Amino acid sequence: MHKFALIGAAGYVAPRHMKAIKDTNNEIVAALDKFDSVGIIDSYFPKAAFFTEFERFDRHIEKIKGNGTPLDYVSICSPNYLHDAHIRFGLRHQADVICEKPIVLNPWNIDSLEKIEKETGKDIYNILQLRLHPSVIELKNKIDNGPKDKIYDIDLSYLTSRGNWYYASWKGDIEKSGGIATNIGVHFFDMLSWIFGDVQKSEVHIHNHDRAAGYLELKRARVRWFLSINYNTIPEKIKTAGARTYRSLTIEGEEFEFSGGFTELHTKSYKKILSGEGFRIGEVRRAIETVYNIRQEHPIGLKGNYHPLAKTPLEPHPFTK
Repeated sequence: MHKFALIGAAGYVAPRHMKAIKDTNNEIVAALDKFDSVGIIDSYFPKAAFFTEFERFDRHIEKIKGNGTPLDYVSICSPNYLHDAHIRFGLRHQADVICEKPIVLNPWNIDSLEKIEKETGKDIYNILQLRLHPSVIELKNKIDNGPKDKIYDIDLSYLTSRGNWYYASWKGDIEKSGGIATNIGVHFFDMLSWIFGDVQKSEVHIHNHDRAAGYLELKRARVRWFLSINYNTIPEKIKTAGARTYRSLTIEGEEFEFSGGFTELHTKSYKKILSGEGFRIGEVRRAIETVYNIRQEHPIGLKGNYHPLAKTPLEPHPFTK
């Protein structure tokens, strides 16, 4: 049985990690979050030590190490801008690290973390559950076995409604989350580059507080993309059905269906990691470079090959109304 520490225990995605650790017959011995709304942990590891202060958490990890029961893994579900520091913490404690996406905000963070990996002899793994989705794997196999010179035309739409709380949280701060393209889009960009190859060209048409849109040319695909957290950008037929999320990926005009099959992907990710087959930090470099470049690019407006949903009327920041 492996011993885990969990950083970011009150976060939205943390219960998926708790379940994955439980499902793989391992144990969380210590958890950290500055917020104490973590009652969910009782459903999985009621005996886990919990801390709201990093210093006391750090001291506890040192204590159990001194008692001969060191950590095997540190799982990280903290805000994006803290991932780099928390990964370093895990490596310094001689633990392997499992981190949510985006693993870091800047490409050069990957360089320094890979250096610390070598120094400590420990490994950093990223959760990239879309790469384990059966439909995505099937698509990759289809593209790999298809015509080698074909360039595919793709439209990506991901609209996931968020209320005003989003803007008051770290997620609404581009310095902390990386903005829309990074916070909700990085795993889609990773999936597309994994299947269709490296980015050759990038244009950003819109990038503001509640949406981002642009165009990517990959080695084997032309991608128009649109991401939003604004409910009003969702197509009317989806709203009428009572849904607040819309996910669509069309390839050559045909809808690629992958709306289901997500429930066990974190557990599957942990099983891969524990068997030595997880996705290492270097594998996400392309996606981190893509979202970093999107963040740096100046939006050109509705010019060129833009996504149809980019024409959705812009709205002011809710805190400036």
